[in-house]
Amino acid sequence: MGSRLTRRAAVPLLALATALSSCSAPSPKPAVHREVAPGARLKDPPELVSHNGLLRARLVVQRRKVDVAGRKRWALTYNDRYMPPTLRFRPGDKVELDFVNRVRPYTNLHVHGLHVSPKAPADDVLIHIGAGKTYHYRYRFPQALKPGTYWYHSHAHPISAPQVAGGLAGIIVVDGLERYLPSALRHITEHTIALKDFQVQGDAVKTEGLKIGAPTHRTVNGQLNPTIHIRPGEVQLWRLANISANIYYKLRLRGYRFRVIGRDGFPVDRTFTRDTLLLAAATRFDVLVTGGRPGRTVLETLPYSTGPAGNQFPRAKLATLVSSGKPVARVAMPTTFAPPEDLSHLPLARRRTVVFSENKAGTEFYINGRQFDPHRVDLRSKLNTTEEWTVVNTSNEEHSFHTHTNHFQLMSVNGVPHHGHSLQDIANVPAKGRMVIRIRFTNYTGKTVLHCHILNHEDAGMMAVLDIVK
Repeated sequence: MGSRLTRRAAVPLLALATALSSCSAPSPKPAVHREVAPGARLKDPPELVSHNGLLRARLVVQRRKVDVAGRKRWALTYNDRYMPPTLRFRPGDKVELDFVNRVRPYTNLHVHGLHVSPKAPADDVLIHIGAGKTYHYRYRFPQALKPGTYWYHSHAHPISAPQVAGGLAGIIVVDGLERYLPSALRHITEHTIALKDFQVQGDAVKTEGLKIGAPTHRTVNGQLNPTIHIRPGEVQLWRLANISANIYYKLRLRGYRFRVIGRDGFPVDRTFTRDTLLLAAATRFDVLVTGGRPGRTVLETLPYSTGPAGNQFPRAKLATLVSSGKPVARVAMPTTFAPPEDLSHLPLARRRTVVFSENKAGTEFYINGRQFDPHRVDLRSKLNTTEEWTVVNTSNEEHSFHTHTNHFQLMSVNGVPHHGHSLQDIANVPAKGRMVIRIRFTNYTGKTVLHCHILNHEDAGMMAVLDIVK
């Protein structure tokens, strides 16, 4: 069953490969799932929900043999699940997580997209939590935190890609979107549509020698082609989230349109509809879907190329939508939505150029000509100022640009003005292209990072340290 929109209450990779490898011999590459029979009903992840302003929970990281797309496979898990529990809370809440690590050599936790302190014991991604250690994460979120869909995952450098690909990724929901919806849409069914892919090695989810363009099994909430039910005319909220390590999704729901009400955890100021949505690595969209005439259709990802030096992602079927049952009276969709967030008229403290590049072999990646060094500050910005960055991509493949701690406004792409109707924390930088963003630093000081969210690229150097100072 869907939940309700209103609240229901520097180590070599070899070390990780050795620690996580299965005892089974490698099997041949799996076939890509293209057209498969409709699966079981979609299962939304279990939820850990805040009460009276506090979410207190225990997250245990370990390698277990668990259900992955209907088969028992070795995977990296949070709380013994390949699709782990959703963390759900409200703006202004406190979250206390007792984080128990049982995998080698180390890991950590990033609450992706959330506006929260980058200092320990909050969202400090520069720490390593060794095997057998427990770390006590403590977060206090501002009342102004935006409602929407976020996610959590390993950010352990330089092994974030194998850990996320191995299973260490889950959803975060910040409640409150309902206040922007018309009254008729405040109690609708919502579904998590977490896009998570895996490759197979023997009886395990692969965590070594990851090739971005290799055949992969694409799942929704860890299920292969689950069935989603809707009534004709019924409106549902779908939380679309790309929580994979590296790959892109170009989503289409045949015969339907997505009405976008939020992106990357930020509600839009004006809703808009799209036939397709590009979810570059780590992107999220909150959308409304209205049930059509009785029948079935497919949620699919369309073929997509990230450029001559990038990857060619094939079409794949993700889920089956079945419209059936007693029709529901149609409801007018909202147009204006949340208050606008516009940085375009703010005075600028400075302008910067941030260059993404890579070597010819595609094995080393750089920001402003340098590979990541956690002990070096690459950019320094002042609290309560706004900056304009021109992000230049000199490579022949696209990159998924991401900032921690503060969202940004995408102003233009290749010189063409962009009107996204919200701030965001992910933007796709075209091959041999450029984009302009504006970012305002509010509330929090400390060392944070910006990087490409294609995690193979991040692990290979495409990350920089940003120090926010008073």
